[in-house]
Amino acid sequence: MRSRQAFTRYAWAFLAFNVLVIVWGALVRATGSGAGCGAHWPLCNGEWIPVHPQFHTIIELTHRVMSGLALAGVIVLWLWSLRSYPKGSWVRKAAAASLVLTLSEALIGAGLVLLRLVAQNASSWRAAYLSVHLTNTFLLLASLSATAAWSQAAPAQWIQSSKTRVAYALGLAGFLVVGVSGGIAALGDTLFPSTSLRGGIARDFSSSSHFLIRLRVIHPLLAAGIGLYLGALAIHGLSARRPVVRGLASALAAIIVCQWGIGLWNLTWLAPIPLQLVHLAAADALWIILVLYSLTVLTTETSPARGPSPSS
Repeated sequence: MRSRQAFTRYAWAFLAFNVLVIVWGALVRATGSGAGCGAHWPLCNGEWIPVHPQFHTIIELTHRVMSGLALAGVIVLWLWSLRSYPKGSWVRKAAAASLVLTLSEALIGAGLVLLRLVAQNASSWRAAYLSVHLTNTFLLLASLSATAAWSQAAPAQWIQSSKTRVAYALGLAGFLVVGVSGGIAALGDTLFPSTSLRGGIARDFSSSSHFLIRLRVIHPLLAAGIGLYLGALAIHGLSARRPVVRGLASALAAIIVCQWGIGLWNLTWLAPIPLQLVHLAAADALWIILVLYSLTVLTTETSPARGPSPSS
């Protein structure tokens, strides 16, 4: 039991660390530091440790070091799950998924550098690649969230209602669409910054503007629509009998409103880098809460993760 309690604490802490890695990755994009190590990977400008690194090199190299620590950390998570939970455990499955998604995250990140889809690259390939990258990132956070949650209370029985499953699947998928559109909008803000709100809106609707500029208008519309849908799911959970469902529903509703406010602030202030990072961190928090809420609602009840430890 002590090992499992320690595992749970580690899983939650590791989830928080991954959010930090993701936010730092956004800083790499926002500052144009993606090419800080040149077109080299895993080396940085042909060296393991640059002797006289510039600002962009430090930003990019720090992200690579953090990503390396995340890879080592997820291996520990997976091996620990094998030792502490029995074969077939949902914790083992979620930890294994986290390992696979971390590996794919590393490969996608390497591809960004090697394919030169960084810095001032404004191609459609970069937008498409970014969409895949963000989807993988959100799935990684989902698997880590499930690992941490299930290490405390494994699902006892999944609900039979197909309508409920579809409703929450649509909510999760809708968030992914909003998240990807937000990443593309942020890329447009980075490559084609606006000098005024009025001028930026005019460029958004101009047929002569770059496609990344014209795509920016899609994100707030999707965020409003999907946010209302997720809000409806949250309101439905406020009347649930289980306190944990009500608590997560309240948290989900609160962070949706908060994220709308941050998004509006980000828009009117022309997306300054610190506010972009706050917006992303809040989006990650919203996604984690949505995943935990969905997993809780989609199980009739939870039970402690029992079963003899393979090492016992």
